[in-house]
Amino acid sequence: MNFASDNWAGAHESIAQRLLAASAGFASAYGTGDLDKKVEARFCEVFEREVSVFFVATGTAANSLALASVQRPGGITFCHSEAHVIEDECGAPEFFSGSARLVAVPGASGKIDPARLSSKIADFPEDAVHHGRASAVTITQATEIGTVYTLPEIGEISAIAKKRNLALHMDGARFANALVALGATPAETTWKRGVDMLSFGGTKNGCWCAEAIVFFHPDQAKEMPFIRKRAAQLFSKSRFIAAQFDAYFDNDLWLDLARHANSMADGLRGGIGASNTARLAWPTASNEVFAVVTKGAARTAEHRGATFYEWPIPAATPDLVDDNETLIRLVTSFATTKADVDGFLKCLAA
Repeated sequence: MNFASDNWAGAHESIAQRLLAASAGFASAYGTGDLDKKVEARFCEVFEREVSVFFVATGTAANSLALASVQRPGGITFCHSEAHVIEDECGAPEFFSGSARLVAVPGASGKIDPARLSSKIADFPEDAVHHGRASAVTITQATEIGTVYTLPEIGEISAIAKKRNLALHMDGARFANALVALGATPAETTWKRGVDMLSFGGTKNGCWCAEAIVFFHPDQAKEMPFIRKRAAQLFSKSRFIAAQFDAYFDNDLWLDLARHANSMADGLRGGIGASNTARLAWPTASNEVFAVVTKGAARTAEHRGATFYEWPIPAATPDLVDDNETLIRLVTSFATTKADVDGFLKCLAA
């Protein structure tokens, strides 16, 4: 009953087999091989337009290098106050962008509040040399607390960014989970709503180690080959990342894996909602579930083999738990089974 993180899950069998097949023989290096080009073309098909794609090893690298590509001296990127880029990436976005700053914007449900974003951007007039210059906005889809930006919400954030000619980046570490929750297409969720760059995550959804930076306007990606190389993210044997994405996209495996993970999370949401020892902390739509449980129930579940993380209380809900309660995060994956879900709910009932 492992609900600690989708990062704990292994690789899907189809992806592992494709990696094994790619390991034989010789192939042109540094992204110039036939398989690399095939996968880049597949990204264009998935997003229904010409895109530029750059493989990297981690989501932190994808976010950091994407944001670095649009920074200027004194640059400012606006993000949610509890976003991964500002809370969990050890300063990497600032480091790789030459000390450009991240400015936190609060908002309910893990989403940037549009009015607060407009106000924060206004704090950095274009000619205010002492304060720095607004350069980009980044949103997380799905968010750090399992919620999902709707298409109109993405469009609203984009419109605010475009008023100041700011790039809009999307951290899509769990992009597939958000996509199937919305029932929308990749194009509808990104460039058709004004997103300029996407950190496209595969690692959390069944890949071994596969992330990509996707530029929806290839002319904006001219510096990225050098930025990626300088950051030591240009793989010589990039065919092994390409192989993972090749299997990932085949017959829409990536969407099937995300649907399964979300379905398992639905099972948790339903069971916790009917529990006497736990309650849902807030509504979620992806593969993350946050629950308030009694400390006794949490310890019982752990003793019976359940793995999960206790989670910090979000600033927007300071009174969420009582003294005898704790907030936990449960994350499902392609490898989660119904038996895992049922077993955990039985632990709570006990």
